[in-house]
Amino acid sequence: MEGQNVRLEQIKQEIKKVIVGKDKVIEQVIMAILAKGHILIEDIPGVGKTTLALALSKALQLDYRRMQFTPDVLPGDVVGFHIYTREGESQYHPGSVLCNLFLADEINRTSSKTQSALLEVMEEGRVTVDGVTRELPKPFIVIATQNPVGSVGTQLLPESQMDRFMVRLSMGYPDISSEIEMLKGRDEGNPLAQVQQVITRRELVALQQEVERVFIHDAVYEYIAHLIQKTRENQMILLGVSPRGTIALSKMAKAVAYWKNRGYVIPDDVSSVFETVAAHRMVLSPKARVNRITIQELAAQVLSSVTAPRLVFRS
Repeated sequence: MEGQNVRLEQIKQEIKKVIVGKDKVIEQVIMAILAKGHILIEDIPGVGKTTLALALSKALQLDYRRMQFTPDVLPGDVVGFHIYTREGESQYHPGSVLCNLFLADEINRTSSKTQSALLEVMEEGRVTVDGVTRELPKPFIVIATQNPVGSVGTQLLPESQMDRFMVRLSMGYPDISSEIEMLKGRDEGNPLAQVQQVITRRELVALQQEVERVFIHDAVYEYIAHLIQKTRENQMILLGVSPRGTIALSKMAKAVAYWKNRGYVIPDDVSSVFETVAAHRMVLSPKARVNRITIQELAAQVLSSVTAPRLVFRS
């Protein structure tokens, strides 16, 4: 596993050629991909969300497609459609989603009908058009971006759509030193041209399979379950984390352990990604909104309310 850790670090270094000063975000994105998850990036325009996806596609040899989710985008644009030829034969025209890495840019600007077209694709890894089901290439990852709620032309994603994303991340503005470094890098041309391929698609699938085999002790499973249960019992949380979120948390914890060159999960792996996995799945109660309590504060409260198990691993 030690050799694989070197390769993961190489992937990170390639992404850092274009995304400066955001090491933690880069690591979490790579870990979500290792866990076979989809990624939601919520942030203001211009902080590098699209650039991040492009860099990943180059470093991981992924077939990449981007769609700008404007109000006039139709479900058929996403999943494809059938048309009839003059000979009366039905021909399938593939949608943009038939690729390895699909960037759904500004997903909360399009209609709910188009958003829902992604549901089966994200959950099942396949598309169904006119009763015909087609498998998507492997690996398949969706990176969706959305502007902060309240921006002109935006609308809230439904809970069912939010739940499909393994993690929600925010890149934020760079600090001064990172911004200066970014400017200097642009003087030498487009940094994306410098990003080199590190692994192939087949190798990425093999890494994902290795992550699945990371061991989780029963005590850690109980820790995960108790954390999730606390989100459902808290009076400040109207809607707690779903069972799908429970599975996502365990998968991300495995990816964290793998990233740290371990074949087993410890409680710190779980707590380090709990907010990233759980926050977008929780809905604040009216009482919490009135008292201006944030989801981040509640996530921290849940973490502090559950005692992490003490594990001893013997070789």
